[in-house]
Amino acid sequence: MEAKLLQDQQELHMFNHYVASHPNGDVLQTSYWGELKANTGWQALPLAVLDQGQIKGTALILKRQLPLLGKCIFYSPRGPVFSNTAALQGLIKAGKKLAKEHQAIFWKMDPPLLKDDPQWEEITDQLVQVPTGLDFAGVQPKFVMTLDISPPLDVILGNMKSKTRYNIRYANRQKVKVRISQNKEDLKVFYPLLQETAERDRFTIRSYQYFEDLWDTLVTRKVAQLFMVYHQEQALGGAIAFRLGKRAWYVYGASSNEKRNLQANYALQWEMIRWAKSFGCLIYDFRGVSGNLDPANPLYGLYRFKSGFDAQLIEYVGEYDLPISNVGYKLWQISMPVYQKITNRGRV
Repeated sequence: MEAKLLQDQQELHMFNHYVASHPNGDVLQTSYWGELKANTGWQALPLAVLDQGQIKGTALILKRQLPLLGKCIFYSPRGPVFSNTAALQGLIKAGKKLAKEHQAIFWKMDPPLLKDDPQWEEITDQLVQVPTGLDFAGVQPKFVMTLDISPPLDVILGNMKSKTRYNIRYANRQKVKVRISQNKEDLKVFYPLLQETAERDRFTIRSYQYFEDLWDTLVTRKVAQLFMVYHQEQALGGAIAFRLGKRAWYVYGASSNEKRNLQANYALQWEMIRWAKSFGCLIYDFRGVSGNLDPANPLYGLYRFKSGFDAQLIEYVGEYDLPISNVGYKLWQISMPVYQKITNRGRV
């Protein structure tokens, strides 16, 4: 089994095809995501292990230089992706060698594997588990809600909680309309709603330019889609979904402070589920929630909303670091809170 960085277009096509066809594949592990992140200071290193010319494992490694230190960090969002234990071992070995060549302090990874995955357990002795708690301290959410959309639409709707079904139908009766955007100019409507949402719910967002880049990199390749929801030509919300292989993800959501009684968010989610199913997706991923399901938890509302669609809670293995420089890694652990604040870690 050989490991190599893939560079030309044919190799990158093979890389993306492997990720798309893998049950654990994620848009964040495609070379397209690497292109997008290149606009925010990251360098993409698409690593693959091959057996007789066939890809058996991949890791999109994002490299970011650390100011003043002459060192860097490696990160594989929702990676690595692998077909068997040998491929995983090959990726870890090759990634470690690559990290040393680039003078990386560590390689961070957070694959979408269920907690206690046996293949992952075989390599954890080489890694450091990063404690991220029950909420959103990790780079990617450890706890996610997923909905099986393989049944017919009427069955999916019937499995939802009665209140959720009512809200979807109520929005329809009130003539709330969801539009699948075909025009990049719609970002000018979406972004102010995202700003409004961020101010209301107290979270930070990326720049408008970032979403323009996302459109150019992902929407044009049909792996992302913008949705807008209106009432009488007034924009009440919007969302961006990702789609790859048999899975779709609800990634960015925005909603107006006005006309919230019309339940536009329910209509929006239902249309996104219908859209994902029309492409043959089997799983609709609502992404993160808190692992603390105490109704008193301020984040419980996310769980309540998503579970209303019959989405199920899943816990992944979490976030792990592969230290390359022990001294550098210890310094990183001390300075990490400052770096997180500067880079606003936690956003997709």
